[in-house]
Amino acid sequence: MGAVIGEVLPLALGVAISPIPIIAAILMLLSPRARVTGVGFLLGWVVGILVASTLFTLLSSSLTGGDDGPQPAVGVIQLVLGALLLLLAVRSWRGRPRDGEEPAMPAWMGAIDRFTLPRSLAFGFLMSAVNPKNLLLSASAGLTIGSSASDAATAGVAIAVFTALAASTVAIPVTGYLVAADRMRGPLDSLRAWLATHNALIMAVLLLVIGVSMIGKGLGQL
Repeated sequence: MGAVIGEVLPLALGVAISPIPIIAAILMLLSPRARVTGVGFLLGWVVGILVASTLFTLLSSSLTGGDDGPQPAVGVIQLVLGALLLLLAVRSWRGRPRDGEEPAMPAWMGAIDRFTLPRSLAFGFLMSAVNPKNLLLSASAGLTIGSSASDAATAGVAIAVFTALAASTVAIPVTGYLVAADRMRGPLDSLRAWLATHNALIMAVLLLVIGVSMIGKGLGQL
């Protein structure tokens, strides 16, 4: 079990330190409906990660059929995922703001003040389960778990650990705000500004490292 969890920890970290979802959560916590939308976004975020990683774990298990040897089908998928992560890394690096430029933020950020509970739930789910960067990382985790876990219990624990760590950076500010809203506003706003400035660089380095690692795993399965 420890080996499987060890393999998915970098992938969980990749989801956890993705700046855009953290910025989205912070903006909701700074909005007029902070408690409702913040909790809704967190729930949707957790469910999306859980669903995506579980589906790809089941897919990987069906491809391997319990075989402990090399698994070419899983290897090919891992190579494709690794290549896609590298492409996203290049895209993120090329899209980074130059010196003196303001970082470009998604247009939807301007609508967060008008979010309701259902909309924040759906948005959190889409950000984790459909957003290409996070979906690729969750898919990679699911494939790793499905091809490495010896039984369903091990797979379940690995998915739970992956989900908990991947969701932690959204859960921490939301929980902190619920406990001490007034004290959290200043630090949250400062963190939002820092993440917005360094978003592209963080994601470029992160996706490069994980993409190379995933390609290595894929080659090992061939």
